[in-house]
Amino acid sequence: MKPIALVVHGGCGVMSPEGLPAADWEEARQALAAALRAGWSVLAAGGRALDAVEAAVVVLEDSPQFNAGHGAALNAEGEHELDSSIMEGGARLAGAVIGVRRIRNPVRAARAVLDGGQVVALAGPAADRFAEARGLAMVEPGYFTTERRRENLVAMQARGAAGTVAAASEAEKHGTVGAVALDGDGHLAAATSTGGYTNKPPGRVGDSPIVGAGTYALDGVCGVSGTGQGEAFIRHALAHDVACRMAYRGDALETATAGVIADLTPPGTGAGLIALDAAGRVAAPFNTGGMFRGWVTPQGDAYVATHAEVFPLGRLDTA
Repeated sequence: MKPIALVVHGGCGVMSPEGLPAADWEEARQALAAALRAGWSVLAAGGRALDAVEAAVVVLEDSPQFNAGHGAALNAEGEHELDSSIMEGGARLAGAVIGVRRIRNPVRAARAVLDGGQVVALAGPAADRFAEARGLAMVEPGYFTTERRRENLVAMQARGAAGTVAAASEAEKHGTVGAVALDGDGHLAAATSTGGYTNKPPGRVGDSPIVGAGTYALDGVCGVSGTGQGEAFIRHALAHDVACRMAYRGDALETATAGVIADLTPPGTGAGLIALDAAGRVAAPFNTGGMFRGWVTPQGDAYVATHAEVFPLGRLDTA
């Protein structure tokens, strides 16, 4: 069996250590660890990378600590519009849902779109109906709302009125979750999910459900999931650009991932990403104060981090 590896993220941003209580930082790290264990259990049992990234992202969507699923951001009208995509790097199959409101785990709906094989993306009420018809768990929109997100919306709208939006913390604005996996057959897969950013215009679509922008996987090269200012990721086709730099220019994973972030415009665009190459090497660069992230090496050694400090979790089962 070839090497297996997994990396996850829960968004990047300014992330001042004082911005959240210590208990929330710890809960976020625990959720990252749970996501790693969920995805790794699939890979260690000989499962597919596609199943592993779906399993990992479901855990993060279910955690109120991240802006995806339960705990997603509210738009300017106080509503949720959730986006997700998933891709496998062999046949380059992909699926996405955009602006959904009732699907408990949007990544599962994105996977169902991929498995359906007819389209790559479904949007709005049609995507909700599609998921319900396929027996996915559906919820009332209020399920996604947390008190923190209500407070974020009030704060962002107040900043808008005062003209101080630029001073908002990342916690007030946006976030994303994602996973990338390499399985024992050498296949790569990536998935991304988000609630967008707080106080976004209704109908806004970011990079997370756009294949090639926020999510991309290509066997033999790399898998990528991004987080940051989605409009810039779309304009730069960021996730696809990582693969191109590696496949066409021969860049190593670390060089390619650092390069796409450095080249984003305008200067100062907040961004981060996670990536794996075909050998299971991990990259998780970011240009902000921190990024929720975790990874498992081909040897089974697991780690989580939010800022510079990395917390080892020990070795996960590889049998």
